[in-house]
Amino acid sequence: MSGHGGGGDPHHEDFQLKDTNPLLGEQWPKGAAGPARPGGGGGGGLAGWLGVDKPSSTYDLVEQMFFLYVRVVKARDLPPNPITGAAMDPYVEVRLGNYKGTTRHFDRRANPKWDHVFAFSKSRVQSNALEVFLKDREMLGRDDYVGKVTFDLAEVPTRVPPDSPLAPQWYRLEERRRGEGGGGKVRGELMLAVWIGTQADEAFPEAWHSDAAAVRGEGVASVRSKAYVSPKLWYLRVNVIEAQDVQPLHAGGGRAPEVFVKAQVGSQILKTSAVPAPALNPRWNEDLLFVVAEPFEEQLVLMVEDRVAPGKDDLLGRVALPLTLFEKRLDHRPFVQSRWFDLEKFGVGAAVEGETRRELRFASRVHVRACLEGAYHVMDESTMYISDTRPTARQLWRPPVGVLEVGILGAAGLQPMKHRDGRGTTDAYCVAKYGHKWVRTRTMIGTFNPAWNEQYTWEVFDPCTVITIGVFDNCHLGTNSNGNNGQPAPARDARIGKVRIRLSTLETDRVYTHAYPLIALQKTGVKKMGELRLAVRFTCLSLVNMLHLYTQPLLPRMHYLHPFTVTQLDALRYQAMGIVAARLSRAEPPLRREVVEYMLDVESHMWSMRRSKANFFRAVSLFSGLAAAARWFGDVCRWRNVATTALVHVLLLILVWYPELILPTVFLYMFLIGLWNYRRRPRHPPHMDTKLSWAEAAHPDELDEEFDTFPTSRPQDVVYMRYDRLRSVAGRIQTVVGDMATQGERLQSLLSWRDPRATCLFVLFCLLAAVVLYVTPFRVVALVAGLYVLRHPRFRSRLPAVPSNFFRRLPSRADSML
Repeated sequence: MSGHGGGGDPHHEDFQLKDTNPLLGEQWPKGAAGPARPGGGGGGGLAGWLGVDKPSSTYDLVEQMFFLYVRVVKARDLPPNPITGAAMDPYVEVRLGNYKGTTRHFDRRANPKWDHVFAFSKSRVQSNALEVFLKDREMLGRDDYVGKVTFDLAEVPTRVPPDSPLAPQWYRLEERRRGEGGGGKVRGELMLAVWIGTQADEAFPEAWHSDAAAVRGEGVASVRSKAYVSPKLWYLRVNVIEAQDVQPLHAGGGRAPEVFVKAQVGSQILKTSAVPAPALNPRWNEDLLFVVAEPFEEQLVLMVEDRVAPGKDDLLGRVALPLTLFEKRLDHRPFVQSRWFDLEKFGVGAAVEGETRRELRFASRVHVRACLEGAYHVMDESTMYISDTRPTARQLWRPPVGVLEVGILGAAGLQPMKHRDGRGTTDAYCVAKYGHKWVRTRTMIGTFNPAWNEQYTWEVFDPCTVITIGVFDNCHLGTNSNGNNGQPAPARDARIGKVRIRLSTLETDRVYTHAYPLIALQKTGVKKMGELRLAVRFTCLSLVNMLHLYTQPLLPRMHYLHPFTVTQLDALRYQAMGIVAARLSRAEPPLRREVVEYMLDVESHMWSMRRSKANFFRAVSLFSGLAAAARWFGDVCRWRNVATTALVHVLLLILVWYPELILPTVFLYMFLIGLWNYRRRPRHPPHMDTKLSWAEAAHPDELDEEFDTFPTSRPQDVVYMRYDRLRSVAGRIQTVVGDMATQGERLQSLLSWRDPRATCLFVLFCLLAAVVLYVTPFRVVALVAGLYVLRHPRFRSRLPAVPSNFFRRLPSRADSML
């Protein structure tokens, strides 16, 4: 087991991106291309694995990893059990040095079929011979040995993609020692295929790996690499128009029923407003929005209820509608036909039969217009880190503009995430998400420096998107391999860290090989959990189409023609995240809910003092350029540098005399700035910045508040303290907002006559300015104004200017506030 990086003070850790120079591309061995021959002859060792030939480009973003593949297909004509005379319970054991893998056994079968693949890593091979044993499973005692097949590794062929899979062959079983009793052969044959390949082989994902030999039971499936597809999400728009002949359960007393409709799809529940219905025909005409996923497993349940008292509602009727009943709308123009649905009375329709029940069911009905919106993009992730902008309906998709290829090479210096056999260990795997496609690498057992070397490809429909890659510790390998000193395994996979890469920051057709820091924010502070080594390449398929996308809206048209409110978007995004997490957790092996939620940033909307400070200083940094320009202009006006001030005077005279040069000068200046900054353009993608995130300077209590549950689970005195702190921060924000409102109200009061003397002065000034500007050429006015602003400090006063004094004396509505 390799060592791991130390913790240490986070302020002294290296959080920077590092360049790496891995040996990418496929390097195929020379020789070893002959057919596999059974036999125990040694010699030659692994000579066929070591030669280097020409590189290949089919799997060119990862480092080459060689594996010895053994496919155990089936057996035939197996001898019966020598004791019972019945058919044996066969299974196969594949042994290479100290590594041993077994197939499942069959009860009493003479011609079993397994079709099982074993993969042994070249770097861990310590033997020159491969042995395949056939055994008979015994309930009591030691399993009986039946026969074996032996291969010399020097004679194993190499399969070079895209060659077809190697055809398996029948091999006669041998006794344990050749030449002792029976001439070396026994009854029965095994169909096997043995070859040398790489991680590009199609058998790699489903193979049993020697790296995970200690994993047993249900944990075997969770260590394999898999690709997942997010469910196809739709927005379901339900327009509840009206209801007819609603019969309240508690009539009389002069109370008019307050009727509302509650709609439910799965765990999503929405309600219309409660309206008085004295005529028993309430009308709402309200839209309710849900997120649904294909295949449509839930139903839309409409319940008409009467609000009898606060906290008490009577169910007047309900109807359950399958989602396949509603049409799919691909644009805002088609009109969706409304329909009437009969309500089944609560507690009555299920108790009577025949015509009576039919009459009761059709006594009340509800008028609904519902459709599945296919022209929207259902957002299941934050807009800031969006990885896909396509609408739901495939008919509206544009052609792809590029291809994204990511080689997940490995990680280095991971921290121990749990304890096993009295020492810290990590079983790491990697998850990448872009668009609808999720990928998961295999789990590397018990290493702090895992090497995955797996390559994946995505189609790119918009370059202004983000790919997210996360690293997790697998905590579902079974108690035999994952327990803490015999205790059951943890229920949740632990987060190690994640990386985001925005595709628009990548140059096309360039391979980026970097080690990204895996940074975790914990209650004790920020900590580097290791480094993730990636190779990324973005290939452009159509430059014209890609440049055209920069002129198009980021989201589909319906988001702008019929937009949702911010509250609706937040609620729909949360529901979509829940649906995606639930569906992917049902796959095999499951992509667990905690993994999906971390990749989708489910908790990004929660309050965080640290994040608020970071956003505040981000906003402040935006104005740093304007502040620097203002300071430079102030120095020019104060004649700090006489030569600079003289040049500014010359530029003022030129622009005043030739005003048509103003706009060309501005754009030429920006063009020259862009050319000048090209030399200092970023050479690598951006990465997680601890200073920008305000993570290094965060107070421990602020971090504890950020990791608190919702609702809070902290003691009462801690909640009081945090509430008081929040009040103080909100008070400062309140003061700033009030000052901004005051300045705006003063500007309005110039012509509102709230201060009659000030408004009179301003009106007279406007009249005088209009006359002066009318009779004076504009060039003269601009020149005089510019020379006045740039006047020498000898002609300046330290007191505020007259316009500033006048503006500060204007009234605002702050006097009228309580």
